[in-house]
Amino acid sequence: MEAFNNLIGTPLGYLMYLCFVLLKNYGAAILLFTLLTKVILFPLSIIAQKNSIKMVKMQPELADIKLRNSGNGELIMQETKALYKREHYSTVKGILPLLFQIPIILGLIDVIYNPLRHLLHLDKPSISSFINRTAEILGIPPADLGYGAQIRALETVQGNPAAFAQMPDSGALSTAEIISQINAVDVNFLGINLAEIPQLGSITLIIPILSALSALTLALVQNRYNVLQAEAGFFSKWGMTIFLVIFSGYFALVLPCGLGLYWITGNLLSLPVLALCNLIYSPKKYIDYANRVMPTKPTRAQRTKERGRRRELAEREKADTKRFYAKNLKKNLVVYSEGSGYWKYFFAVVNYVTEHSDIIVHYVTNDPDDRIFTTENPQIIPYYIGPKALIAFMMKMDADLILMTTPDLETYHVKRSLVRKDVEYIYLDHGMTSYQLMLRKGALDHFDTVFVYGPNHIDEVRETEKYYNLPPKTLVKTGFGLLDELLDRVAAMEIDSEGAAGASKNKQILIGPSWQVDNIMDLCLDKILEALLGKGYRIVVRPHPEYVKRFPMRMQAIIDRYTEPCSQADEKGGTLVFETDFSSNETVYQSDLVITDWSSIAQEFSYGTKKPSLFINTPMKIMNPEYDLLPLVPLDISLRDELGVSVDTDKLDGLADVVKDLLDHTEEYRTHITAVLQQNIFDIGDAARGGGDYLIARVKEIEYLRSVGKDPSRYAQPAQLKAREEQKGQQRSRVLKDQA
Repeated sequence: MEAFNNLIGTPLGYLMYLCFVLLKNYGAAILLFTLLTKVILFPLSIIAQKNSIKMVKMQPELADIKLRNSGNGELIMQETKALYKREHYSTVKGILPLLFQIPIILGLIDVIYNPLRHLLHLDKPSISSFINRTAEILGIPPADLGYGAQIRALETVQGNPAAFAQMPDSGALSTAEIISQINAVDVNFLGINLAEIPQLGSITLIIPILSALSALTLALVQNRYNVLQAEAGFFSKWGMTIFLVIFSGYFALVLPCGLGLYWITGNLLSLPVLALCNLIYSPKKYIDYANRVMPTKPTRAQRTKERGRRRELAEREKADTKRFYAKNLKKNLVVYSEGSGYWKYFFAVVNYVTEHSDIIVHYVTNDPDDRIFTTENPQIIPYYIGPKALIAFMMKMDADLILMTTPDLETYHVKRSLVRKDVEYIYLDHGMTSYQLMLRKGALDHFDTVFVYGPNHIDEVRETEKYYNLPPKTLVKTGFGLLDELLDRVAAMEIDSEGAAGASKNKQILIGPSWQVDNIMDLCLDKILEALLGKGYRIVVRPHPEYVKRFPMRMQAIIDRYTEPCSQADEKGGTLVFETDFSSNETVYQSDLVITDWSSIAQEFSYGTKKPSLFINTPMKIMNPEYDLLPLVPLDISLRDELGVSVDTDKLDGLADVVKDLLDHTEEYRTHITAVLQQNIFDIGDAARGGGDYLIARVKEIEYLRSVGKDPSRYAQPAQLKAREEQKGQQRSRVLKDQA
């Protein structure tokens, strides 16, 4: 404690001493001291204000995270941390003024209780001599004077200076000089002895009363004007108010009145500090209160229903886990899916495997309502395992092969098996995008095999392995099943529309953004619509499914802003439609132009329809900040000039002319995009064969080794065990050899 007093109390003592020397009044010195500490801490108040504004801006997303991941504390924490990092929010910055206020208060306590040291700057021998003499006069041991010994000595000297006059000199100053200095210290302020602890029946009781009232005033003002406190709920606001009032009153009741005066003054000075912070960093400038929406909290009935559903799912999950890990159940191939919407990425290769072999596919999904549960394919066995239980489930994995679209293996909740080190983990991407740009750093490091859709994927994986000195993976050339489906649907539509040739049709423009920060929906949708509405186009706004899922209230607010144009055609026959049902991709196939930011929908659309895309240059979506360390240009960047044109966000007033030009040159783009597609995607029209053949061949290989009494694990080379050696001799068809 003495070390703390020397570290904090001494500098604060000098500040208090300066105030006392300037004003020659103890009470006024405390007032000036409080003002100076507020000035010193003001930069921290500004930092806290900026941080609080960030928190308020994030609250809709934070509430959405909690609602979506209810019951999964680990996932809530994971997504919350990611949001904090994205917004550069610090939990510490918000409480910096409080953190620094605590040592100031503790230091001030030392200053108030030790006036001989801090106000008069007496040396230790002199202080000790006067304390001992005070104890002698009072007839008690010096130790019984306790922490307030110097206050008692000051009061005793002022009450009876003659009793100290005969003391021998013990320090730099004579006894007479010290007595003179002590008598010059007036601890009374407005009739109150600031060295005294408040007592019932004494005027000093006004201090804790005023302390409580000042805290009440501050709390009421903060509840209305503090950017963060204003967002708090009724019980939170009044709970904090009551606590502050009680604490402030008690604080001033048990400590000398000088500390109470400091607390009262500090509370009152916090009011102009709050006003100044709001003036410098006005929340209204940074927070769009008009369009800010919070997710609706479930009712009690809904919560009760949800608890019942969770119990049912827990039982189902338990039963499916037991079924999956049944003794002697052969699991050659497992597919892990995050939800029903992911079946579209697996269907082609899974159907190919079941049509060309007798392999049983064990399909594990996090979605209890996954469409896979309605499958009539006897070779597909579905299991429901929720996100929370999935962690332990995957650690016990005992399959030969596991196919998944979830990257970041080992980095987040999905880990490699602890039971079998030879499980082969195969990554299947859910888009024709760049790995190095659109996946996090190291997202594929712990996979053994990657199904690659084009030459860019091969180059990126090999360059990543080379740069970071990683063991080489098996790369399997395969097509993108979803693209084949899209091509088939577009071809069917073109055949169906031949009979309708010549019929008038408004050009359809699809706005399909990503859901990243600063996407079209949040950054410039209004400007885009302002440029295109009234031009006779049928405009379909199709937000990313994740955007609708994560920000439902924000999405509804956008729709509400355009209620009237949604329901009425313009004078040229154009309309505006918001599409939030993603069960069909008809609008994608039927559109004449897509407008996007960094979404992979541009590739799907332009590759499928051979029509151009228009890219809005919003801040680039970068999942891996080290993407530019590789000597490659990510396909997401290079394709912007191949599939269409890009427009900067500050040039959207000329968007209508750009759109018209693209639509006028659609046929020219058809030839060019066809060539681009052939260059960038493998096995067009036969997407499933590459991956399907590989899976079948691997299962046969493993089964053969078992049939001849050999341990397949000795022949497996998963990335976690050792670097793959150069493959020699005849290799499985369609598997690339590492030529590094």
